[in-house]
Amino acid sequence: MAASGKLASFRLPPLPTVGELIKLYNLRAERQLSQNFLLDLRLTDKIVRHAGSLRDAHVCEVGPGPGGLTRSILNAGVADLLVVEKDTRFIPGLKLLSEAAPGRLRVVHGDILTHRTDRGFPANISKPWEEDPPNLHIIGNLPFNVSTPLIIKWLENIANRTGPFSYGRTRLTLTFQKEFAERLTASTRSKQRSRLSVMAQYLCTVHNCFTIPGRAFVPSPQVDVGVVHFTPLVQPQIQQPFKLVEKLVRNVFQFRRKHCHKGIEMLFPTACRAELTEEMMQKADVDPTLRPTELTIPQIRALADAYAHLCTREPGLFSYEFREENRLKHLTGQRKTPIDAFTDTPTGAPPSP
Repeated sequence: MAASGKLASFRLPPLPTVGELIKLYNLRAERQLSQNFLLDLRLTDKIVRHAGSLRDAHVCEVGPGPGGLTRSILNAGVADLLVVEKDTRFIPGLKLLSEAAPGRLRVVHGDILTHRTDRGFPANISKPWEEDPPNLHIIGNLPFNVSTPLIIKWLENIANRTGPFSYGRTRLTLTFQKEFAERLTASTRSKQRSRLSVMAQYLCTVHNCFTIPGRAFVPSPQVDVGVVHFTPLVQPQIQQPFKLVEKLVRNVFQFRRKHCHKGIEMLFPTACRAELTEEMMQKADVDPTLRPTELTIPQIRALADAYAHLCTREPGLFSYEFREENRLKHLTGQRKTPIDAFTDTPTGAPPSP
């Protein structure tokens, strides 16, 4: 009885339902912003359960909207919930929730893509990367239009241990379009295997928790929604800079139905393309006739190591972008030399040796 009484103490006092708040503040989901409200508290409670125990945890919720998921997070007994909402229409309703949970809910009007989450929580919750994850979670029912840039940003943060991952191996529980969720968790040889599969899985343990039917949302999207849980790995499966891995994987998967060497060729200027592609494939000991979806992460690791070796040996190679070379050829009508082509478009510092 005592335990149930303690749990009851976490419950919010009587409040307008999420549906009543939507009517009160005349809120509408904006299709151009990919907004879809999840009003069923049984489903928002289920999302929260898949995040793990939130008792006395610190949580950052992304895009809370009218606050359905926010209520479930608060009811799970969190010590501190920071919500980051870009749309000003939702701020009054979230502040009402904040008043009902004094000292436990902080409302920030801002864009999660630029918000400094590394400053949002006390330093004493940090855990060394090699230890268990900190008692900090990121949870969100993401607008579909920010899913790709946001997950790529967070994966880069994980690789560099920055942003919300400056506190340690912060866990994430997020919603995506079902197809997107399937890509994140797709195994080798799966038809859904993609750039996102590799980028997420070389850095994290990724688990597709469950699917929410589109009809559960308001308005109902034409697709179902997947809930995905991420836990950063202690050691990434590829020990190369994130930008190098991302560039390699992006090039490999641009020709997903062709042999993998076709995408790898595009890493190199025309004049030395065949020579460097053959050298890289041999050094990595990877069959050039494999399709991108057939490549395992150890094989991609070998390719990344071989590419890093070539970038160290050939100054400026990492900055080469084949699309820029093609654009300049079109503009000038001239073929670039390898040295010229290397320096066309810097895309970040070359990787360290």
